Amino acid sequence: MSSLDATNGAEAPQVSQKTAALYRMVMDQHLCPYGLKSKWLLERQGFDVEDHHLTTREETDAFKQKHDVKTTPQAFIGGERIGGYEALRERLTSYEKSSDKKTYTPVLMIFAISALMALAVSWGLLGDVLAVRTVELFAAFAMTALALQKLQDVERFSTMFLNYDLLAQRKVGYGYVYPFAEVVAGVLMIGGGAAALIGAPIALFIGTIGAISVYKAVYVDKRDLKCACVGGDSNVPLGFVSLTENLVMMAMGIWIPLKRLARIEGQVRGVSKMIDDNRYCIDVVRQLQAIKAALSALENLTLQDHLDTCVDHALSSDDVAERREKVEELVAVLGGRKK
Repeated sequence: MSSLDATNGAEAPQVSQKTAALYRMVMDQHLCPYGLKSKWLLERQGFDVEDHHLTTREETDAFKQKHDVKTTPQAFIGGERIGGYEALRERLTSYEKSSDKKTYTPVLMIFAISALMALAVSWGLLGDVLAVRTVELFAAFAMTALALQKLQDVERFSTMFLNYDLLAQRKVGYGYVYPFAEVVAGVLMIGGGAAALIGAPIALFIGTIGAISVYKAVYVDKRDLKCACVGGDSNVPLGFVSLTENLVMMAMGIWIPLKRLARIEGQVRGVSKMIDDNRYCIDVVRQLQAIKAALSALENLTLQDHLDTCVDHALSSDDVAERREKVEELVAVLGGRKK
């Protein structure tokens, strides 16, 4: 037959060799999202789609009964029933459905987005993306984002967390507290300054416990586990990335106080130079007050870290002498602070 239409001489349209029929629910109160995705996928793969709408519950039930299927949408290619959206993905793409397949993708995406946010904030506020503050913001943003993933379902997170965290295995409640502690530490470190000093011991504590727990589970016990770092329903393997995450928190918990010490040292040198230069006394006093405030904040940070680690461990032990010793130390130190 000629490619020209016999009636008007126009060229007849070419028939596509790739056609598919799709049956999906399109109702007044419900539009099936998987039906839309199936249509989009077929069209993206070059198919002409015969889009059949199932507009009532009765029509949908009759279709299911006729084709002996339990769900819609259903796609047909060349008369062969392929199935729903997941079946189409497996048929038309390289996608492989596997609920148990482990991947680092979720946590790596969080790290990448946190890095971009840190670069954007540093560029906008400091005009320099290579500043040390950029690294601090990256760690803080990542901690906050990971904590938000855990907070979506604290119950499921705590259950997965119990598989490997050493402190949670002894104190089950720690698994429920952990996401809140992580988000508080992250937000405080985003704030910087005195707020970061408060968040630093929290990050150091949870990071140290986490690093020890991950190292023992993965490298000592050789266990094949999933990491709870992005929530209790993730397929992220417990391994090097999880260990790195905890080591970064430890590093931040150490770095922030050290940075404050370096700043205090610079201020002391500045006072010394002011005295040598015979500067106005009130200016010297103001600088000394700033140093005193910085030292007070550092003292509070160190004491808080001591309470969260040494004292907490002593109070949890059965050694009465050790408990008494730590209490007496605190009484002596706090008494000295009041004098």
